[in-house]
Amino acid sequence: MYPILQKSLEIWIQFDSSRVKKTAVCFTDNSSQKFQHLNCESYMSEYSFRILIVNLSNGETSREKIESGKLRKFLGGSSLASFILYPYLEKSLDPLSPEAPLLFLTGPLTGTTGPAVGRFVICAKSPATNMWGESNIGGFFGPELRKSGFDGLLITGKANSASYLWIRNGSVSIRRAEHLWGETDTYETQERIKEELGHPKTRVCCIGKAGESLIPFASIMCDHGRAAGRTGMGAVMGSKLLKAVAVEGDHAIPILRRKEFDIKRRKVNIALKDENISRAFRDYGTASGVDYMDYLGEMPKYGFTRGAMDEVWKVSGMTMAETILTGVSTCHGCVIASGRVVKLKDGKKRKGPEYETIVGFGPNLGVLDLPFITLMGEWCDRYGIDTISMSNIISLAFLLYNEGILSEEDTEGLHLEWGNKSAVEELIHRTVERNGFGQLLAKGAKVLAEHFGAPGLAAQVNGLEVPYHDPRGGSGSAIVYATSPRGACHMQSDYFWVDILGRTDDDLGIILFNRHDGAEKAANVARHQDWSVIFNSLIQCMHANVRVFDMLELLNDVTGFNYSLDELVKVGERGWNLKRVINHKLGLTRENDTLPEILMKPFPDGGSEGYVIPLEEMLEAYYEARQWDKETGRPKPEKMNELGLSDYVGEIWKKN
Repeated sequence: MYPILQKSLEIWIQFDSSRVKKTAVCFTDNSSQKFQHLNCESYMSEYSFRILIVNLSNGETSREKIESGKLRKFLGGSSLASFILYPYLEKSLDPLSPEAPLLFLTGPLTGTTGPAVGRFVICAKSPATNMWGESNIGGFFGPELRKSGFDGLLITGKANSASYLWIRNGSVSIRRAEHLWGETDTYETQERIKEELGHPKTRVCCIGKAGESLIPFASIMCDHGRAAGRTGMGAVMGSKLLKAVAVEGDHAIPILRRKEFDIKRRKVNIALKDENISRAFRDYGTASGVDYMDYLGEMPKYGFTRGAMDEVWKVSGMTMAETILTGVSTCHGCVIASGRVVKLKDGKKRKGPEYETIVGFGPNLGVLDLPFITLMGEWCDRYGIDTISMSNIISLAFLLYNEGILSEEDTEGLHLEWGNKSAVEELIHRTVERNGFGQLLAKGAKVLAEHFGAPGLAAQVNGLEVPYHDPRGGSGSAIVYATSPRGACHMQSDYFWVDILGRTDDDLGIILFNRHDGAEKAANVARHQDWSVIFNSLIQCMHANVRVFDMLELLNDVTGFNYSLDELVKVGERGWNLKRVINHKLGLTRENDTLPEILMKPFPDGGSEGYVIPLEEMLEAYYEARQWDKETGRPKPEKMNELGLSDYVGEIWKKN
């Protein structure tokens, strides 16, 4: 066993030797059905999580149980992931080294019968940011992982040759994948593996060419174009020569009070299906708000330089529904069905683009062409690359070109005028192939801008490209981006819904402020971030507008924990602060809490014309609300002690 893994298990995870069978898994030829069976008896008497641990370097596997006390404290998903990975994550750790861990983890609601609980997380040290890396993904893989006998999968080491994992009903094998490496895209890989295994119901997570090429914003894909897109988890997987993970099983999802849960979840699902936001997403997808986002100056255009653009309605969810939409897709346990299925002129049905991809490859590049945007999203999915980062980086290249900073010599003959669709597509291919100018784009927006002496033009925070909710349209996102544990991120808190739709919650004390208010909303944002940690720990889709006490009751029925609301919110606050501790351990300082120059300039037009974000005043109020030290940005020792994080105080407050 890896020494670092041994240390982690002994200190941080309850080691139950009576229930663990440790084995060595050998490589098999792809016709073999040999498995090393692991002990997988029921754990219904007390709620716990089972983690399968695989060391690809030597083929050794084991199973560990995380007992209920730790689960009650960290719940599941990304919060529990931060607890499990903490011992591994050092500043000196190369995120693409064999020693670097890669963790697939579900939550207590993953795979149950709702509402909107098909999600899981993939976490590691990010090769894009060298900070905490976390990506949330939907579809059906997470529920199937639990049905296969495990709540999580922890991978270390590096295979001797291209490989994939096959996990079924508590059994695991490592299979060769040389015939897939470099030969198949993410869609083809999933189908080839299902055919090869002879199990059509198998769910497959895999990487494409971007992950194989170790591009730091490579994604991991599953199901109908579902993506763990952000922070480069695909590159971590590629560094281990791991092409895919396939799972299938028949195990029941653990629910301690099943009768009570079933009654409650039926009522919750019915209410969620009829809720206004759910209906809008079902009818028009996440792009249902395109026109409104445009009206408020919330939607970026032309590389984050303009607040308005003519005829944005051409890429709206309504236009999609009227022109190319043929159906919807959904994740496990979801009654919303926000996924789009479209048909273009070639007659093929494809995944329809969601809001981020539409804006990224649309208005942010001066493009208003839904079929083109659909195809660019598909190229990214097939390559296994994050559409937000890829489109953001391309828009930066266009901006540098239009500002006269880039020449045609730099772009190798490409004319990067706004709206040049052929150049957009060519840059995607060159980036994934690391060809010429694409080699520079493959390093991310931060490096690209610095290379040409214009760091302030890169819309990124801590190395992660900004998603397509401009904080000048709603100031709460300014704090969210500046303090997010994974860099600029709208899914660590989708506070923009509070700012632009007034999506408040009296039960949580999240109240309404003007979308351009400043320091007065800082504590409100912090509260919203804490509750977002709960979503990312259950794991529940953030599109699900479920009453707080309904979520609380469902969780208590599944786990038997009987949380109060205050206790559950504290779980979220604990998870947020532990990720903050991890990032300070990795070298983050107060100076990292900032926004790039390009987002601090007022728009010359649009719904937020002239508005300047009062970032420093907002951050000062935020630190006060968080009880973080204003000089260093670290959680104060008394706050850490209050949250039950006293074991970590010495790590970031030790004397120099």
